[in-house]
Amino acid sequence: MILWFAVALIAVALAAAVLGLVWALRRVGPDDFTMGATVVVAVLLVVQIVIAIVAPFVGNEPAGDPLEFWMYLIVALMLPLGAGFWALVDRTRWANLVLAVVHLSVAVMTYRMLVIWG
Repeated sequence: MILWFAVALIAVALAAAVLGLVWALRRVGPDDFTMGATVVVAVLLVVQIVIAIVAPFVGNEPAGDPLEFWMYLIVALMLPLGAGFWALVDRTRWANLVLAVVHLSVAVMTYRMLVIWG
């Protein structure tokens, strides 16, 4: 993993979690801002997958268990995809709360991936 990219991913996921929480507290349904934040987090996780594939070939191998790392990464990618689908189906304020929890989970999982890698 690349440290600065992981930190950026964590920061974006935490910002998206705060955005989802604020929108849920305002009692509005998901809109372009919360769904856009979810898409950005998902795209960053796809980029992280590419980085994790390329990194061992350039000498940046994981120090921890690669299987554990990949399971965290795959599940972390599935979370915003599933929550985004949920938010498209359920257009209530609760969908924003689900998005907030998912983004917080992605931030924690990314930190754990960083610990496993290095």
